[in-house]
Amino acid sequence: MSPFSSRSSASDVLRGVDLHGRTYLVTGANSGLGLETVRALRAAGASVIGAARTADKARAAFNEAGVEGATGIGLELADLASVRACVDELARENVKLDAVLCNAGIMALPKLELVQGVERQFFTNHVGHFTLVMGILERGLLKDDGRVVMTSSDAHAYGQKKGLDVSNLDYHQGNYGPWLAYGNSKQANILFAKALQRRVFAGSNRRAVSLHPGVIATNLQRSMPWIMQVIFSNIIGPFFLKNVGQGAATQVFLATRDYEMQARGYWADCNPAKCLSAMESVELQDAVWEATEKLCKL
Repeated sequence: MSPFSSRSSASDVLRGVDLHGRTYLVTGANSGLGLETVRALRAAGASVIGAARTADKARAAFNEAGVEGATGIGLELADLASVRACVDELARENVKLDAVLCNAGIMALPKLELVQGVERQFFTNHVGHFTLVMGILERGLLKDDGRVVMTSSDAHAYGQKKGLDVSNLDYHQGNYGPWLAYGNSKQANILFAKALQRRVFAGSNRRAVSLHPGVIATNLQRSMPWIMQVIFSNIIGPFFLKNVGQGAATQVFLATRDYEMQARGYWADCNPAKCLSAMESVELQDAVWEATEKLCKL
């Protein structure tokens, strides 16, 4: 067990840690957990590249939050041309990343929306990040001991219990539900991290991990009906939700600390946690990987 818990914040995790000389890429950096992660990493001396839908949005968020010295970069995860342009920009700057924190996401879209023929949450939360990470690896932008940190969720249990069905990524069978689709996208995050560790990072000093940040009131809830947003933030929140500092702690911990990573695992509250047993299926990991590769080539 690590010395940290559900009550630990990103600042607690980094207390006394000097990150000067290290460089991190954080997606979804303009609000919520992403912005808090950028703030905590910068406070510890790291160079931080924060990705948002546009570089201007990232920079505006940093200025408003009083975060100095972070670099903004544009990244629209639902647009693979934007993802590839982001990788190209990183390559032009010849960055060498200590970790990629795949934090951005969308949640519980009330109606089925498709991108390149698959459900939007799956595409944004998983396919966009898959394309980003693989592009970074192909361009040699991750250090030899670098880490890929995927922000998943315990809500992956809301997805299909036997694991998401790669033959039904467009929900043509008519069973779309906001939380089912969100859960399936979070399963994909876990499956990607496990497959990346096994297929690409095995035998190296690189690590790929996934995590549950906890339940936090952030902009991620913006897709919910307004009454659910009110209940979530004002009634449930004060008693059960983490604040953003606590929510960012686990991904900051996994990206920066030299504590035993247990790369095969899934993390929550800065410690190993359990995920659905279906996530251990090599066949499912490979099926999602191969389906995603095909989408990236369209």
